[in-house]
Amino acid sequence: MNNKLAFSRPTSNDDEKSELFNNYRLVGYDGLQLKLAQYKSYLKEPEKFIADYGHLSGIGSGLIIGGKLDEGGKENLRNAFRFAQRIHSEIIVFCLAHPRDKVTTEEIRRYADNLSELGQEARQYGVQLSLHHHYNQPVMYRTDFDIFFERVRPESLGLTVDTAHLVKSGIHDIAEIIRTFGRFINNFHLKDFSDGNWKVLGQGTIDFEPIFKAIKETDYRGWISADEESGGTIQASMQECLTFINKGLA
Repeated sequence: MNNKLAFSRPTSNDDEKSELFNNYRLVGYDGLQLKLAQYKSYLKEPEKFIADYGHLSGIGSGLIIGGKLDEGGKENLRNAFRFAQRIHSEIIVFCLAHPRDKVTTEEIRRYADNLSELGQEARQYGVQLSLHHHYNQPVMYRTDFDIFFERVRPESLGLTVDTAHLVKSGIHDIAEIIRTFGRFINNFHLKDFSDGNWKVLGQGTIDFEPIFKAIKETDYRGWISADEESGGTIQASMQECLTFINKGLA
């Protein structure tokens, strides 16, 4: 499939949520990747979500969720699978909420086993599960990627590449990550970074030219989301990010 562009941004109140939901299509995005707080109240009431927002094309194209891999965390993910199936989400982006400190190689492999199994479950609901690597989470350092994805079962679990989290974690050759793990990548979160802070795309210090080059050279066809967490205004940051991505992919 061709690349589809999404936007993702936390909202702090109903007015911001309404502004986000009512404008992403007008700006030119194909979908929204929703933060947990934006859909959590609907998890067990998908029909209510559809009644409220089903007229918005691409709403909830991706669902972002975090948690542990204990029984409670697994059940939360399964609830997300069922919800995603009903509202026609394509991808669930999972952040493994466990600090990187003292995580062993065997634990990273065990996480890969558990998420591979859950990824296969997700496919039964017509949804892709994608690991969002993260600063201070088990897949953080460059060696963690090798350990984890050597263990992932074929066609079970994808990878969401987050440009700013890579840089914050000390990985600056993002193009190498894209080329090495391209067979797993099923989502991108593009955001900029500078002086320890998230930035609107193009306003930080990340060099995106080799990143876009690697995306094109690997013939990636899937979701690319601007993951905007800088705190900028909603409509202005939506437009700036879309312009930046379109220029980079041109």
